[in-house]
Amino acid sequence: MAKNSKIEWTDHTVNLWWGCTKVHAGCDNCYAETLSHRWGNDIWGEGKERKRIKSAFNDLYKYQKEAEQKGIEVRVFVGSMMDIFEKSKPISNKHLLAETTEDLRSELFSRISDGKYNNLTFLFLTKRPSNINKQIPLDWQNYPPKNVWFGCSPVDQKTFENLVPMLQQVSGNLFLSVEPQLGEIKNIDLSGIGWVIQGGESGHGKRPFDLLWADSLKLECRNQNVPYFFKQIDKVQEIPESYLVRELPFKSVGEKIIKTV
Repeated sequence: MAKNSKIEWTDHTVNLWWGCTKVHAGCDNCYAETLSHRWGNDIWGEGKERKRIKSAFNDLYKYQKEAEQKGIEVRVFVGSMMDIFEKSKPISNKHLLAETTEDLRSELFSRISDGKYNNLTFLFLTKRPSNINKQIPLDWQNYPPKNVWFGCSPVDQKTFENLVPMLQQVSGNLFLSVEPQLGEIKNIDLSGIGWVIQGGESGHGKRPFDLLWADSLKLECRNQNVPYFFKQIDKVQEIPESYLVRELPFKSVGEKIIKTV
């Protein structure tokens, strides 16, 4: 769906479907919801159908083939217009046996388990980490694929305290996308976390980001030996050189170069 993604911490973006339900303050200015309304799609909210993205598996096939031919590994974010671990919803564009989002999610997980995407590193980001162990294949609970990372998106003290302990109950590679950060976060325990991304909000109605929050989280990552990636202040203000730290816990591709602290 988005080759060479503009999201700085991934290479490609794939969405199996489009649509979601807001769950906390970080969702208030959701760009995906805004885009869906702009395109005339009524797919946001608990009682709404989701819209299937028909190109998703074809895109994954192409990304895998290209990466395999080049002998590289690339990152795939799933997904910018959806939450992979949202509870199952009906989809509006039914195709073959895919009548719900659970059908699509299960198909993706099955293909990963079968080794069809060995050159792709999947970044599954959710605001619902309590659903991860309920929805992944049973064997992933003890033997998660090495090319899968599970992440959640806390935005302030409350969401950090609620979401991160849930994520820490999941086996495998774990990451945090602390964006858009909306408030100070203290008492940060990064046990089991392998990567931290941080950033402020962008777009219309963006809420302010305090660079002192970046100082604090970057220091915690350094003290707890966790790679740290600063994404943005607000997409308008230039990032000061001292804050342009973009560490990756895996290989970089193309122009995505690791800059150490």
